[in-house]
Formats: sequence, C-alpha cells, structure tokens
Amino acid sequence: MKKRFDLVKMEKVAALAAPLLSIAGLQAQEKPLNVIYIMSDDHTSQSIGAYGSRLASLNPTPNIDDLARDAILFQNCFCTNSISTPSRACIMTGQYSHRNKVLTLDEKLKSDQEYLADEFHKLGYQTAMVGKWHLGCEPSSFDYYTVLNGHGGQGEYFNPTFQTSELKDKQWPANTKGYKGHSTDIITNITLDWLKHKRDKSRPFFLMHHYKAPHDFFEYAPRYEDYLEDVEIPVPETLFDTDKWGSEGTRGANDSLRHVIGTSISSRHENRTYVNEYKINTGDPKKDTYLAYQEYLKRYLRCVKGIDDNLKRLFDYLKKEGLWENTVIVYTGDQGMMLGEHDLQDKRWMYEESQRMPFIVRNPLSHYRGHKTDLLINNIDFAPTLLELAGGKTPDYMDGRSFASVFDGKEPDNWKDAVYYRYWMHMIHHDIPAHVGIRTKDYKLILFYGRHYDPKREGGPSMSWLKNKKSHLIVPTPVSFELYDMKNDPQEKVNLANDPQYANVLKGLKKKLRDLRKTVGDTDEQYPELKQIIDKALK
Repeated sequence: MKKRFDLVKMEKVAALAAPLLSIAGLQAQEKPLNVIYIMSDDHTSQSIGAYGSRLASLNPTPNIDDLARDAILFQNCFCTNSISTPSRACIMTGQYSHRNKVLTLDEKLKSDQEYLADEFHKLGYQTAMVGKWHLGCEPSSFDYYTVLNGHGGQGEYFNPTFQTSELKDKQWPANTKGYKGHSTDIITNITLDWLKHKRDKSRPFFLMHHYKAPHDFFEYAPRYEDYLEDVEIPVPETLFDTDKWGSEGTRGANDSLRHVIGTSISSRHENRTYVNEYKINTGDPKKDTYLAYQEYLKRYLRCVKGIDDNLKRLFDYLKKEGLWENTVIVYTGDQGMMLGEHDLQDKRWMYEESQRMPFIVRNPLSHYRGHKTDLLINNIDFAPTLLELAGGKTPDYMDGRSFASVFDGKEPDNWKDAVYYRYWMHMIHHDIPAHVGIRTKDYKLILFYGRHYDPKREGGPSMSWLKNKKSHLIVPTPVSFELYDMKNDPQEKVNLANDPQYANVLKGLKKKLRDLRKTVGDTDEQYPELKQIIDKALK
C-alpha cells in the first residue's frame, strides 16, 4: 500500500468531501485528458506569488496564482542542470544530461531523441510545439510546430522570426516566417490560433507552449513601462553578501576570485555587472548596487507580468470552449534564476534560487487540488508523469519516474530522498565553476571541482566576443565543498563544510553523492581528469 504523504492545504477544496477515486480509475471512464505544458524561460519561483517569496506582495502573477489555488504546487522541484538547452533536453528525454549527451549550450538534441512527443503519438495524441524550442534540431516529432528562430535559438523579443511546419514548401531551417509585435503576445496568438483552427478536435492533444520571457535582457512590451515604476522592490538579505557564504571554489582564497566569478549586480565582477550594464554611478557602491537591483527586478517582473496577462487569454479560451475540465495544465520554468541573491544574476548555480524550478500542475480529475507538496522531484520526472496522466507508461530508456500518484494524495513507492545536479560549463559566459551536488530535504552538498570536461577548451576564451580575453579565460578554479542546512538556513548564508559539528553530516552526504553518481551512471569514465578530482574529493 502506498504511503500517503503530507499535502499542505492552500485553501478548502469542496471536492475533498467526496469519496476519493483513483486518477487511473477516473481516466478509464473519461476520454483522454489533453495536456498543455507551459514553460517560461528563467521564470524563477521567487517571482511567483503562490510561492510566497519576498516578491509575493507585489502580486506579479495573479493568474498563475489562481491556477495554483486549483492545482498542486510542488515546493521541491529541481532541475538537474540549470541552463536552458540541457534542461529542455532533460524534459524531452526524461534522461540526465550525461545520458542524452546535451551537457551544455553547444550540443544539440537529435531529432530521434524527441521522446516525449513520440510517446504521446503512441497514445494517439496530436502534438504541437509553439514558442522557444532552443534544442538545435527541427522539432520533427511534433505534428505541428512554430518555434523561435535566430539569436542562437533564443529568438528575438520584438518582431521575431519563427520556423514553422506550416510552410510545407520549405524545409528546415529555411521554413521561416516573421511576425510583428512582442514575442510573448505573438506566441500566445499562435497557440490560440492552433487551438481554434488547426488541431484535430477528434483527438486529444499534447501542446508545449513556451515563452522566451523573462530571459535576459528582459525586453518587456512597451505597455508595461509604468508597471512597478514607483514601487520599491524588496531586497534579498544576501544582496550585500556575507563572509560565511561560499568557498574557495566560488570566492577564491581571501576573496581573490570575487572579481571574476559569477555575473554580479554590484560592480564586483570585472566584465559582467548590472551596475555597469545600466550605467549607474552615484559614487556610493552600495547605493549603486541597490539601484541596479531595482532596475534589474523591474525589467524582469515586467516580462513576468506580460506572461501572466497572456496566460489569462489562454485560460479564458480553454474555459469558454469547455476544454478546462478535460485538460492537464502545467506551469513551470526551464530552471530557476538568481534575482540578486548573493549579489548574483543568471542561473547555472546549484544555489536554491537557480536549482529550484516552479512547478504547478492542475489535473482536473484530481480531488487533491489547492495543495502544496514537498516531494523531491527532478525535471527528468516530468515526462514519465505526463505520460502516465495520459494513460501511458514510462519507457525503459527514461531515467525519471512518474509521480502521478501525488494526484491521488499518495507518495510513490520507494521514492528518492535526494536529487542529483551537475553543471558542466566551467567558467563559460557567466564565469561559473563546474560543479556537482546533491540536495535532500534537509541539506545541500555542492562540490566545485573547477575543471572543464574538455581539456582542449582550457586556456581559451569563455566568450569570443569579449575584448579583454586575458582576464576572461577558461582556467582551473579551486576544488572545494559547500554544505548548507536547508531547514535552518534556507537562504544559504553559511557554508558548513568546515564546521566540526557537521562533520558526520558532510561524511554521510559525500557517501550519498558518491553512491548516487554510480546509480545514475555519471562516473566520468570518459573524463579521466575529472574522475580523479571528483573521486578524490568524495573519499
């Protein structure tokens, strides 16, 4: 018998009074559920009101919050590799990065790896992909696609170009079509057009609806220019840093690397800093940091507001057309994002704001709506879960597992007690050291091993467009551990790796990480230098 787990109630749900029926049983009686998977780029949980962060009082996401009140909100959803292309590959394949071979932004998903779309086809679903794809290959496994083109797969915010299967006379990548306007509005328009006019209404559908926003550089639609203009954005406690956070791997000995590691809000970083980006110079470094943070967050949240407003358009249509009660709605980001915490911007880090993904699922057949769960899940678990909700099973080639029993109020049998993470892009783009780690409900252990997996890349520039290449090279960084007590220190202010009182905790987590690397098959046999460094550190 499956163990019932703790679901924290968000609001009273009248349906709870009814006799509980299994989701599988309900689905056997009803026609197959439609599935809409909505994903925004770099939309982090602390900018969603339902997650109750410091930004919740600003009410940036009322429509997403309404969805959460009629859904299950996952509090412990984590990506396995916090960067766009690898994260998206994990979602499409249900596999870890080392298994699907998409480690960084340089690799492309192969067309024959679009497993999620293929599996939905086997279940009789019509499939569609609209918006940001960013996987390098043609989304050829989908019946229909219109995906952002240009800017390295990112697409443009304004007047974007898309590649589309609608152009039957042109083959990928020449099948391009331009649109006028802001990408968030356009992507919603394209999705609504497909729902209204192009889908086969006799079949269930699986639709991936992906926004570019709120990705850097946060180009919001002009109508949001005044949004939050006169509002003071709450500042994270760690914006102005602490002496006990980080390690030699992220700060250097005696803070010797603070000027080259991690894009900063302050003027700390020598190449990438928002104080310089926004040309702020009051003569007071702390005031400069504060003003740069305010500008950053307002731009970011204006993009978020655009997403939320467009989701109302989508949700209203689903309700009007009678699709709302027969459609699973998923809302998520492709990873988290640092919004000034620890004076950091961007994702990639295993720190909480970057590793954590928002994940909200409304299953219309579930009686457990309006709840939160602390179940530990990875983005590799998304595909198996969606397939089970559609009446399918998890293919053997997927690393993830289904957590669909959550919608019956039950924790899956023998569920994981830790999630695995690895960031491979050593000192590239945003100057973040390569690292690997493990997250349990209580603790987080990060090993910064400080090497690129390809020795040929070391010594070369991290970004070819930088003029000052000598100070911006892919070079080794110190090996170090960071240990955080997530129950007592959720903002990761104090690194406990060298605290004698946590010696046994550190020892146990090292073993758990060592064992988990073997379990998931990420043992670096093909990277002997990395294997030696990591194995030595984990002894």
